[in-house]
Amino acid sequence: MNALRRIRRALAFVIGIVATLWCAPALPQISPAAGAMREILVMVRHPADHYRPSGSYGGGYGDDVARSSRERLARGIARQYGLKFVEGWPMPMIGVDCFVMVVPSDRSTADVAAEVSHNSKVAWAEPVQTYRTQGGESATPNDPLYVAQPAARQWRLADLHQIATGRGMRVAVIDSGIQADHPDLAGQLIVNRNFVAGQSEVAEDHGTGVAGIIAAKPDNRLGIVGVAPGARLLGLRACWQERGAGAQTACDGLSLAKALYFATEQKADVINLSLTGPDERLLRELIKTALARGSVVVSAFDRSKSDGGFPASVPGVVAVSDLSLAGSRGQVYSAPGRDVPTTEPGGRWFLVNGSSFAAAHVSGLAALVRQRKPSAALSLVSDRAQGGAIDACATLERAAGHCDCACARSGFAGARFAH
Repeated sequence: MNALRRIRRALAFVIGIVATLWCAPALPQISPAAGAMREILVMVRHPADHYRPSGSYGGGYGDDVARSSRERLARGIARQYGLKFVEGWPMPMIGVDCFVMVVPSDRSTADVAAEVSHNSKVAWAEPVQTYRTQGGESATPNDPLYVAQPAARQWRLADLHQIATGRGMRVAVIDSGIQADHPDLAGQLIVNRNFVAGQSEVAEDHGTGVAGIIAAKPDNRLGIVGVAPGARLLGLRACWQERGAGAQTACDGLSLAKALYFATEQKADVINLSLTGPDERLLRELIKTALARGSVVVSAFDRSKSDGGFPASVPGVVAVSDLSLAGSRGQVYSAPGRDVPTTEPGGRWFLVNGSSFAAAHVSGLAALVRQRKPSAALSLVSDRAQGGAIDACATLERAAGHCDCACARSGFAGARFAH
C-alpha cells in the first residue's frame, strides 16, 4: 500500500506540472439565456413536400413565399395573444416551423401555451423549460492517466481498442461548451457550434468532460484515452455553466431542440444527452425522429425519478446510470461514472462523478459497435435482463462476431443479451 501511495503522489505531481503548463485564464461566468424562461414555442405546420432530402427548404421562390407566409401567420398569432415575436426555426423533418414568443411577466407561460395550443392554426405550443446535466461534484485535477480510468479496468479498454476505435463514427455531444483545442481533444471535433441564444461560444466543464470520456486522443503521452478515440465529435452547445461555486449546468428546451435537429440532420451515429428535465413534446418528436433515422440516443438516468426522467424514459433511448440499480427501476444500464479522470477547460484534467459521465462511456461504446456493425441497433450485454452493469467486451465481441478481447475472462458468466 505504501508503494501504491508513493506512485499516486508521483503521478499527481507530474499531472500538476502538466496542468500548470497548459493553464489558461479563468473561465468567464455564464448566465442563462436572457428571457428564456418567459418564452413559449409555437409550432405551425407546413406541407411536407417542401422538405428537401438535403434537409433544407431548397431556397426557391415558392419556398421563400411559403416560409414568409408562415412567419406572417406566427406574427399574427403573437399579436392575437399579446405576445412578443422573437424568431422562427424551420424543422421540416417533423413537419413544423417552431416560433419563439415572449410571454408578459404578469401571465403564466404554461397557461398561455395551453391557450395558444387551441388555435386551429397551431399544431401545438409549449413553454421553454430548463434541463440539467446529471454530473456530481468534481474533484481537483488528480491522477488523470489511463491506469486511473475505471474503464481501463472494468471495460478492458485496451482490449476493446484491438477490435474497434470508433473510426469514421460521428458522435453528437449536446451539452455545454467544449474546449476544442484541449491537448487531449485537438482535432477530435469536426463541428463546434453554439445554439444558446445571446451567448458566445465558451469552453465549460461539463461539455469538455463528456467529450474527453468519449473521444480523448490516444498515444499522445497526455491525460486519458477516450472510449472511442477514433470517433469524431459534433460539439453542439445547448447548455451553459451557471454562476457561483458548485454551480450546475443548465439548458433550455429551444437550444436543445435546435441542437437535436442539427445532429439528426447531420446523420450523427450517436447522440449523447447527459441531462434530464421535463418532458417536452417538441424534444420528444425530435428524439423519435433521430431514432427513426438510425441514430443511437444515449441519456443520463435521473435516480430521483422512478422512470429515470426525460429523455431517459423515451422508448428507444438508452438510459444509463453511474450506479447499478434494481430491476424495478426499469431498463437502465450502469457504466463507469465514479472518480473518472477526464478533460477540463484550460488544458487540464480533473475527476468527475455522475450519470452524465456514465452515459458518455456508453456513447463511446456505441461508436465502437457502430464501427463494426454500421446502422445496427445497439444491443448491450449486461448482467441482468433489460439492464444492469454493461459488459463492454462481450457487447463489442457480439457486434464483431468473434472473441478477440478474451471474453472467457470477462467475469460476466451470467451475462445476458439485451435487445
